[in-house]
Amino acid sequence: MAKVIDYLNLVKFSHTVFAMPFALLSFVYAAKSMPEVNNPYWWVMLLVQVVLCMVFARNVAMGFNRWADRFIDADNPRTANREIPAGKISPKQAAWFVAGNALLFIVVSATINPLCGWLSPVALAIVMFYSYCKRFTSLAHIVLGLSLGIAPVGATIAVLGEITPQSIVLAMGVMCWSAGFDIIYALQDAEFDRSRGLHSVPSRFTARTSLIISALLHVASISFIVLYTTYQPQSWLAWLGFGFFTVVVVSEHILVTPTKQRNIGIAFGTFNALASVAYGLVLIANLLIFG
Repeated sequence: MAKVIDYLNLVKFSHTVFAMPFALLSFVYAAKSMPEVNNPYWWVMLLVQVVLCMVFARNVAMGFNRWADRFIDADNPRTANREIPAGKISPKQAAWFVAGNALLFIVVSATINPLCGWLSPVALAIVMFYSYCKRFTSLAHIVLGLSLGIAPVGATIAVLGEITPQSIVLAMGVMCWSAGFDIIYALQDAEFDRSRGLHSVPSRFTARTSLIISALLHVASISFIVLYTTYQPQSWLAWLGFGFFTVVVVSEHILVTPTKQRNIGIAFGTFNALASVAYGLVLIANLLIFG
């Protein structure tokens, strides 16, 4: 059991709540647009497949990130107690864990529909590529955002076998939101990254400029989210979800300022989890009640 907990900590499994609600929302939205079929429970197995793909992709992304950054993490006092540098999981075990989850992701994707199967290696390439970005570009935050943003597109492909404009809009909202909060999170390692020649927005710019860039990305995110909300059945519930998402995201920038960074952990983990879960669940409820 202790080993299972180590692997869950390795991939920060609790952070699955960042992308999962948007994928589920996209799934329900796509399912509601499907013509009626004889079996009213056709979606159950498909939902299980989508959730499994989300979990496997998350495991690959974070497991590979921890494996690729094992020497950097060992050198950084903030991350030295992570599972690989702390010796709880060996680099070889982490590599096998990543390979196994990658294989499972491809196999399950292929059982959904042909397009999901063909695109599964592309999705893995994106989420794994992020781990090396900070070695050469400050745009690593955008690549992380893209890694999370493809989740709602993947869920739509699973249901409809195609990419829709609505899923792209939601993906853009998730991408900008994720990139914005990743910049806030990266403030913790700005000095360390500069000393090691690693690239990030906070290591390149001042904290004030970094937070402005983060805020601009969040403005863009809210713009995409409001557009996506207009695609939903129009009701007070839909706009309640949008309003809550907006308030929580804005609150991050009240909580974290250039001179007040001790709340980064709360802003990153708690607030973003609240934003995604609340918006996703409320909009799903809106689709089921008013759709």
